[in-house]
Amino acid sequence: MSVINAWRRFAHLSGSDRATVLQSAICLAATSIALRLIGFRRWKNFLTRFAPLANSPAALDPSLLPQALHISRLASASARHLFFRTNCLEQAMTLSFLLRRRGIAADLHFGARKQSAHLEAHAWVAFLGTPLNEDLGEHHHFLPFEAANPVMETLPD
Repeated sequence: MSVINAWRRFAHLSGSDRATVLQSAICLAATSIALRLIGFRRWKNFLTRFAPLANSPAALDPSLLPQALHISRLASASARHLFFRTNCLEQAMTLSFLLRRRGIAADLHFGARKQSAHLEAHAWVAFLGTPLNEDLGEHHHFLPFEAANPVMETLPD
């Protein structure tokens, strides 16, 4: 898609969708830099302070799934049109942040697999068990860390 077509599509979005795309782009850039400078744990804690999720049943309402999927599509489009490439961790952290800011209880998941002699990792976001940023179902090829080691869930941050 040409740059002009991308701008046209952006211009035709609603105001709130344009804001979501811009928030996503800014958060992706910040996450890319922060992960390299301060690391995962500190950046995750920083984002959590700005997107705390209250333990309320409303955050787990299944009727929020279409909204979560829509935000995921906008965030993915934002990542595809940036002037730099982002990885799955940066995209998943950004999507999780965007959803939690909107009161949607999104979970950040990690998985691993062994390909030949290489260990590969993957990150994705799910809402009520539904993967959101997985257009190609890539997460199915990775063993989630929770399943690989249930003790990890009980470890403190």
